[in-house]
Amino acid sequence: MNALRQIAAALTLPDWLALAFLFTAWIGYARFAGRRADVQPSLLAASNRYRRQWMLEATRRDNRVFDGVVVQNLSTSPSFFASTTILIIGGLLALLGASDHALALVRELPFAARTSALVLDMKLVLLTGIFVYSFFRFTWSLRQYSFGALLVASAPAHDAFASEAERERFADRAGGVVGLAAETFNDGLRGYYFAFAAAAWLFSPWALAVASAGVVWVLYQREFHSEALALMRG
Repeated sequence: MNALRQIAAALTLPDWLALAFLFTAWIGYARFAGRRADVQPSLLAASNRYRRQWMLEATRRDNRVFDGVVVQNLSTSPSFFASTTILIIGGLLALLGASDHALALVRELPFAARTSALVLDMKLVLLTGIFVYSFFRFTWSLRQYSFGALLVASAPAHDAFASEAERERFADRAGGVVGLAAETFNDGLRGYYFAFAAAAWLFSPWALAVASAGVVWVLYQREFHSEALALMRG
């Protein structure tokens, strides 16, 4: 209880408001994007249609080595980010263990707010928590890609499907699993984006709020108004 009181006393009202805005922006945008995709196609929804079509075409091929290679290549991105995230978490934990040196380093940053070691530790804990979340999303994406590879490998021969409806159902399942892997990877990437916003807290709570709003704007533009989306929609 004493520790909680110290934390509550260390943070100012702008700090609490900026933190609340960060998480509201993150969670709110994730829900907004999911619902908006039902009305206006998003980049993820458009690419999921191609994933489903890909799996449907895979059922018509006799040799599916190409499809297995594609699934493996897709899984390299979450693998890379998971490995990178581990290094980032290790670096943040090292900073937590040397908070005095970290505090001196932060004070050298131009425009950085002068805070206590406790507040700096809280900022580093926030960043660490965000990257831990991203790590779990990346590793879950990796597992989902492996499930997608299993589905591709277990698909019947191209002429062994009992009906076209059975072929369609298989494409729905396999495309859905690969789509879930892509969606989970997207969640991890959003964590990276909001980690950059959280890093702005080192300067001031107002910088944190502005950076959070900026991240939401960038994500919205890329997911709903990007050139890549226009090309994928045809």
